[in-house]
Amino acid sequence: MAYHVEALDLRFPELRLQDLYDANKPLILKGLVREWALVQAAAQSDRAAVDYLKQFYNGRPTKVYFGKPGIRGRYFYEDDCQTMNFDTRQAQADEVLESLLASAGDEEAQSCFFASTIVDAHFPGVRAENELGYPGADNPLAPFKPRVGFWIGNRSRIACHYDAPYNIACCLTGQRRFTMFAPEHIANLYPGPLDPTPGGQAVSMVDFDNPDFDRFPRFKDALPHAHIAELEPGDALYLPSMWWHQVEGLSPFNIMMNYWWSESPAFMGAGMNVLHHALLSLRDRPDAEKAAWRQIFEYYVFGPAEQAGAHLPESARGDLGPLDEMQARKLRAYLLNMLNR
Repeated sequence: MAYHVEALDLRFPELRLQDLYDANKPLILKGLVREWALVQAAAQSDRAAVDYLKQFYNGRPTKVYFGKPGIRGRYFYEDDCQTMNFDTRQAQADEVLESLLASAGDEEAQSCFFASTIVDAHFPGVRAENELGYPGADNPLAPFKPRVGFWIGNRSRIACHYDAPYNIACCLTGQRRFTMFAPEHIANLYPGPLDPTPGGQAVSMVDFDNPDFDRFPRFKDALPHAHIAELEPGDALYLPSMWWHQVEGLSPFNIMMNYWWSESPAFMGAGMNVLHHALLSLRDRPDAEKAAWRQIFEYYVFGPAEQAGAHLPESARGDLGPLDEMQARKLRAYLLNMLNR
């Protein structure tokens, strides 16, 4: 009943960001990075892929997730929803790579991966031969200075969550499966605690492989709307901002590189800050008050950006005018002052 994600067979420089934005849904970019040097090395063997990466490694430790016995790649909570079923510690990437290779044939091997390891900080030089285009105008992401990270490990299942940035996830070694839901399905996915979280964002409490419909009955309503994408080496996936997604590494050895970017100015605050402030200030008010505040937010925030100030003289618009870096600083100072009273 789920949707299988549309696949576009293209090469760089055919990639146009506006086409992705206009689609407003996940898209498989078939073969987008199949000519990358790392993908070509991986086509020879996992050993060739590791040897290729190790020549760029600068020895800087990175954060590595080590699963506790029996988790079989599902990085998640213990039953108390406060502690994790994995340990996180700093380790040498080259040693972890060798360990992953050595245990690739062992079905009982410890679950292990390093996530969102910044490529330039740990493997400088890799992007010269593995990049979405080239520096400058030929690279559609260059103006946004994307965060480019490696995700490397054995079989894994990362619980369904959302990220604020846009994402192009490139499968370089092994196979990946993404199971995705549009933002409006949040209630059907039963998000867990805001803190702590396994990786920084709230995750769905539903085990997609073995859903407990007695505990999570609305998940049945989400399932017909799931978008499923299966990626081979050389494929990429465009994932719109705020879409929920579970990510699975299906092979004994997997490498993914992703590009996160935002078109919002750097001076803008994080949306999660607004959520925490609203929990403090609005959530527990009487229903009638909350209904009124919903209309206030619709007018000032979720409606057209220029709506609230359009009828005022430009000199009188203040916070209702266009947001720039100076105005953002003033708003932050005001909020800090109010919160500290």
